[in-house]
Amino acid sequence: PPHPSTSPRNAMAAVAPTLRAPFLATPRGARALSRGSARAPARSRHRGHVAVAADATASGSSALDTLMGAKIIAPDGGGDDAVRSSVQTYYGETLQTSDDLKTSACCTPYDLPKRIRGILSNVPDEVKAKYYGCGSPTPQGIDGLRVLDLGSGSGRDCYVAAALVGESGRVTGVDMTDAQLDVARAHAKSYCAETLGYDSPNMEFKKGTIEDLAAAGVGDESVDLIISNCVVNLSPDKPAVLSEAWRVLASGGEFYFSDVYCDRRLPDEIRSHPVLLGECLGGAMYVEDFKRLCVATGFADPRVLEGHEIEVRDEELKALLGEARFYSLTYRLFKLPGRLESICEDYGQYVVYKGTIDGHPNAYSLDDHHRIEKNKPFLVCGNTASMLGETWLGKHFDVHGDRSVHYGAFDCGGAPGGGA
Repeated sequence: PPHPSTSPRNAMAAVAPTLRAPFLATPRGARALSRGSARAPARSRHRGHVAVAADATASGSSALDTLMGAKIIAPDGGGDDAVRSSVQTYYGETLQTSDDLKTSACCTPYDLPKRIRGILSNVPDEVKAKYYGCGSPTPQGIDGLRVLDLGSGSGRDCYVAAALVGESGRVTGVDMTDAQLDVARAHAKSYCAETLGYDSPNMEFKKGTIEDLAAAGVGDESVDLIISNCVVNLSPDKPAVLSEAWRVLASGGEFYFSDVYCDRRLPDEIRSHPVLLGECLGGAMYVEDFKRLCVATGFADPRVLEGHEIEVRDEELKALLGEARFYSLTYRLFKLPGRLESICEDYGQYVVYKGTIDGHPNAYSLDDHHRIEKNKPFLVCGNTASMLGETWLGKHFDVHGDRSVHYGAFDCGGAPGGGA
């Protein structure tokens, strides 16, 4: 159970004001001005992370999993295979292009970084036409990394990642839909050779489910970065997805992904609706339950990078959903066993950004409340110090101090409900 001194931070309350107002630079990072959101609770001085005792390998069905939305209810009352069949039909047959979508859940509304836009301009049109993502889950500065895309679909994000990691890196996409895999594979060799100029392809696509990556041939601790774009919500077994992500990530690796979340737990008639399931709303978890699941799996202190509210265009679906609000959020989950604590702790540490991450010459945003300027000392808690110093980000930051002296809880400041 959660420790009595901690309380789960409300990510919806933290992100919703961010979506309505510009960021203001503060000494602690980037803070969003709230314009009177009625849903935002009072802030606590110190950020608490959800503490949950659970077996990270246990992904079997349970009443709690179903209640939390970690298990999806099949449209016809069947099991997990029925859920996958419904998703395959929707993405392989019902949707011909992204113009057929009934909500903005599987769209990316905000501007992409300049380099990403440049790479996308050279990605084959067929690959882009079959893209149904909700965010931009491909960080820059990942040269040489081993990248895995969960639910890679037509492969758009893999094509981008193949350019970003360079010829020395490796990109693997896993998807269960043959129609999408056919599109992804059709252009892979020519793109790597002719567009990127590589001697051999650094990108491959495998058929499989994201709940059982071992069956797709993804080994233990074999990847440095996992990306995923609006796919985890479609899984009938989200605990298994996170457990597999933890297994395949090397120590210091990161799960960097965009997905859809809700501000409440959804009733059965919504969670089993075939169109809402395909549109990524039926399988959306209540965001606080998702954070509990992250911590139970080992991904302590999940961080939100950016997000936006989803627009439901179809009037019939809008009436069915009522007051439920959905958000696309980009999360960052780091695999740092034993290094991330349940609340932000102060060890007197600070970091200095070198300005060396491609696309971020002047400042870098770790999350929605840490924007770190080049060459400027920036106070951090122990968790943030580990995220910046003990992961693929380490070569871009100088971390000063260690955990030999403890000064109590870290005064988070930052965004509402956020921390350091």
